[in-house]
Amino acid sequence: QVQLVESGGALVQAGGSLRLSCAASGNIFSISVMGWYRQAPGKQREFVATITSGGNTNYVDSVKGRFTISRDNAKNTVYLQMTSLKPEDTAVYSCNMIIKTTALRSYWGQGTQVTVSS
Repeated sequence: QVQLVESGGALVQAGGSLRLSCAASGNIFSISVMGWYRQAPGKQREFVATITSGGNTNYVDSVKGRFTISRDNAKNTVYLQMTSLKPEDTAVYSCNMIIKTTALRSYWGQGTQVTVSS
């Protein structure tokens, strides 16, 4: 059984910073892609950033230059450093990992709320 547990969501003023964490636990053989997605009220979930096992990163245009995704493979953890936050970044942020146990599949965290006040 694999679990993803997120932390770091909070209420922050515009221009502020937050760091989200997502740690995977369980019978994990390997993790390929780790990523962050977000869902704002009344909107569909959208891609934010991903990082491969080799360290290649990809970002949605709206966060480029403000957000940084990183990972600690020894801890099975992915991070999202968010700076220069804007009210439009307000959303529930969820992590996603492609994990191999006895099979390869996608896992999701429960989500953490980020609220940016103007």
